[in-house]
Parts: sequence; structure tokens; C-alpha cells
Amino acid sequence: MGLLSRINALFSSLSNTQYPWPALDIVLPGDRHLHLVGSIHMGTRDMAPLSSKLIDKLNNSDALIVEADISEGGSPFPNNPDELPLEQRLSADDLAQVMSLIHELGIPLSQIDNQPAWQIALVLQAHQAQRLGLRADYGIDFQLLEAAKAQAVPIIELEGAQHQVDILTRLPDGGMPLLTDTLTHWHTNARLLQTMISWWLESPPQSGKVLLPNTFGDELYDVLMHQRNLQWLHFLQQLPAGRYVVAVGALHLYGEGNLPGLLKYPTKSSK
Repeated sequence: MGLLSRINALFSSLSNTQYPWPALDIVLPGDRHLHLVGSIHMGTRDMAPLSSKLIDKLNNSDALIVEADISEGGSPFPNNPDELPLEQRLSADDLAQVMSLIHELGIPLSQIDNQPAWQIALVLQAHQAQRLGLRADYGIDFQLLEAAKAQAVPIIELEGAQHQVDILTRLPDGGMPLLTDTLTHWHTNARLLQTMISWWLESPPQSGKVLLPNTFGDELYDVLMHQRNLQWLHFLQQLPAGRYVVAVGALHLYGEGNLPGLLKYPTKSSK
């Protein structure tokens, strides 16, 4: 690529049109145009249908890129051997909080008592989202996947559901850090979900730094957010020329080590 083309690509990558949904446009060298959409994996009823302008972008793209194709249904969770009961794995305070939450959410103890800690965390988070009125079939990536299939737009997975489960199963201590973080940041996570809903229903984040509360400890954030962003960066840099709608969890677009920042300034990712 010539110097002038590189300069044009750089300026294009730094100029972002404002959309009525959380999104950023990035142009990579080699005529690769990415429309990064900040998805919420579960949504409210009034988040459907998607904006006709977003659907037009999808229909005019060469492919929809998602973390995983979740439209096929079925549980990706493996059949794990039973873990020790929670009372033998949790501190007294954490156990008391879990018991309070499952009573409030209507989850039988027998359903989670012998599950890996990471799976219990996901069950609690899903029920919390449902309590806030969120449903999987109103999730942004699910709606985009359905629209792509209806218009025969190719679908590309960044990692796939099985890889996501593999990440969780490799967490230390059966994923206990994810469960304890879920308990520690329970109320903060609820507020964060409401904030992300407002990005779709009211006003998306404006250009500039978006300050978000921490819902992960540093080590967990590195594994679940930053390292995945780095892997996605490498994946997206290998795409052929074309226009792509890239739907990833909204938190991957903002905060430390976010995907747009890595795409704009890839040399920093290697430091």
C-alpha cells in the first residue's frame, strides 16, 4: 500500500459517524471497512425490531461477524462431573449471598449446587438479566443473525460457542473468580445492564472515553476481555477486502484495551 493510501486509511479510521445505536466505523488498510456494533446478548422487547438503517448496513455488507452463532440453539455447556456442594466451596458470606439470590430469583439450590462455579455465575447473571426484562431472542446479535440468514448474508464466527466454553472451563478453581466477582459486583452489574439498554433505546455513548464501572477483577478482565480483544484484532486483520458488520459485546468497544483502540493503534497491542 502506498503512503497516500495509508494516510487516507488512517484518517478514515479516526472519523466516526454518529449512529442511533452503539457503533463505531473502522477502516483497515486493504479496503476493509468494519462497522463495529456494541451488542447486548439479551435485550428487552422494545429493542426489536432493529433499526432499518442497521439492517440496511447488514444487507449491504459482505458478511456479519459475531462472537458465536447463537441462533442454532442448544446448550453449549459440557456434562461436567459433579462438584462439591456449595457449602464446601464458598465462604460463609458468599454462601449466604448465593442462598439469598437464588431465593429471590426462584432458582432451586439443587439446580446449581454441584455445578462448576463459572456455570453458577452464568446462571445467576442470566436470571438477573431476565429480572430486568431481558430475553435472549431480543438480543442484538441474535436479531442480526436472524436478519443475516433471512437475506443470505454470510456469517463468520470470531471464536464460536465451544471456544467460549473452553475459556470458562480453563479458569482457575473451577471458575470461582467469576462467581465471586458476580457476587461482589451484583448491583453494579445490574446498573451496567441498564446503561447498555439505554444505549439502544435512548442515546448511544458519544465519541471519547466512556467511563464504565468495573464488574471484573483485573485478572478476570484480562482473560475475558483484553485477551479476547487481542485475538479478535488478529482475526479481523486477516480479513479480505470488503464491508463487514461486526457485532461484539458492547463492553468490548469501550474501556481499557478495547477493540476499536487496538484496531486503530495495533502497534500498542504488542507492548
